[in-house]
Amino acid sequence: MTSLLLNIAHALDHLVLLIFATAVGAIAADFGVGRWEDLMPYTAGAFVMFGLGSVPSGRLGDLWGRRSMMLVFFFGIGAAALLVAATRNPWQLAAALALMGAFASIYHPVGIPMLVQGARRPGHTIGVNGLAGNLGIAAAAISTGLLVQFAGWRAAFVAPGILAIACGLLFMKVAPAETESPAKRAGKQLDIAPSDRRRAFLVMTLTAVTGGLIFNFTTNGNGELLKSRLPLLLEQPALVGALLAGVYGIASLAQVVVGKLIDRVPMKTLMIAIMAMQPLLFGAASLAEGWVFYTLMIVFMIFVFGAIPFTDAMIVRYVDDRMRSRVTGMRLAVSFGVSSIAVWLLGPLVKASGFTTLLVLLAAISAVATLFASMLPAQPAPVEGRP
Repeated sequence: MTSLLLNIAHALDHLVLLIFATAVGAIAADFGVGRWEDLMPYTAGAFVMFGLGSVPSGRLGDLWGRRSMMLVFFFGIGAAALLVAATRNPWQLAAALALMGAFASIYHPVGIPMLVQGARRPGHTIGVNGLAGNLGIAAAAISTGLLVQFAGWRAAFVAPGILAIACGLLFMKVAPAETESPAKRAGKQLDIAPSDRRRAFLVMTLTAVTGGLIFNFTTNGNGELLKSRLPLLLEQPALVGALLAGVYGIASLAQVVVGKLIDRVPMKTLMIAIMAMQPLLFGAASLAEGWVFYTLMIVFMIFVFGAIPFTDAMIVRYVDDRMRSRVTGMRLAVSFGVSSIAVWLLGPLVKASGFTTLLVLLAAISAVATLFASMLPAQPAPVEGRP
């Protein structure tokens, strides 16, 4: 049950952060803002705090306890979502979203290390957890679309807020108490050269930055991007949500497949193969329209989501469990801090240059990410059996 709740927490983490992207048009109309692009920068604070908050979250996870921090996550993110629903103007919205981002920052440096500690097949565990997170993205698309159309945008924040608090109460009951913090436990010596460890940390940080940019540009922009390439969707938020949920639901399965492969084949080879497909697919999508574009969106999101498990798998492979939360927190602070620029730039960039330019930019970023992946130490052993 604890593992199930940790996976649900990952879904909630991504769900609450992406409600705004699907509901932005309705929120802009409610607040009297002329265009959705003009309201989009107000969510940048959420993603900045999502990154910066990872450092103290990771430190507290290792030194205080991961169970305790997960309780702060559930109750904090639930309360923050309810606060967002109560806002009345863009600046109140920005402040509430930033607070929600701060609580959301807890999950990745705390929840994932808690889930994989002692896992016999960490790649598979990470893949299933990634599936859960991306199903949260799919749920954000479909639930927000339905709630916006039939109950208003505020309900789209209230529903997951209540769910998060309920999960927190259940987690408090079923998650076993920690006898000592992770930092105080006996560790295991990893048979890895220090130079390889440093190089792997550089690669995981660089690819996390590029991956974060791609992830934020796509997941925050896909709703409006789909409307621009399929104009029949302009006045049908529920249908937009359903189509996006289809994209994310299908693409999420890639993480399970990649997670299983990480336990069996050299990570570097697999990582390069997946990342090298992204620039080709973004380039093709920049030229497509209509349902052909929708098909390409499914395919490029398969490879975007398929690249996500590598960062956590590298941490399991190269970092002792006693300090995984701190290392993850530092890595996330850099990657999410930089990639939050994508959220701030998305509206102004599309307003000035259009979505075709955005897709070309994504092709360029993904090409650079492939070069970074080629720097990973050669032929690392599969992580199976390494807790």
